[in-house]
Order: sequence, then C-alpha cells, then structure tokens
Amino acid sequence: MSDHIGTIVSMLASPRCGAKTRCGGACRAPVVRGKRRCRMHGGAKGSGAPRANRNARKHGLFTRDAIAERREIRALLGEVRKVLEGMK
Repeated sequence: MSDHIGTIVSMLASPRCGAKTRCGGACRAPVVRGKRRCRMHGGAKGSGAPRANRNARKHGLFTRDAIAERREIRALLGEVRKVLEGMK
C-alpha cells in the first residue's frame, strides 16, 4: 500500500500544463516529459499548429487582395451613406 501512496504523491507533485482553457482557467494536466505543456496543448510530437499557419491561407479570405477589396467596398458604402443622408 505504501508504494501506491508514493506514486500518488509523485504524480501530484509533477509540473502542470497551465495552458489557457476555453473556460478561462489553466489546464491542470501533467506536462509531457521534457516539455512545458501537456499532450493536448503542444507537448506531444506533431501536435499544435503548423509553422507559418498554413491553415489561414487555405480559403483566401485574408490575402492582401481580399483585404484591400473589402476596404474599398467599405469606403464606397460610406460614401453612398453620406449621399443618402444628404438626400433626406
């Protein structure tokens, strides 16, 4: 029975992940050996986001051209609103 208690004590004393969870608290899972995060938050090999965030470019919503086009549309809509306000 004393072996069981020793295992529990060492497990409770192990460092914890601390990554921010969805509810705003800290993750309390034990860290992966040699890392600072648990297996779910980037400690495991191959986990985490890819380098240079390739996922953000998949659909093209955030390319320079798309952002510039949305700015132009917003500016045009602002001008139209001003004209319509002047017609009242």
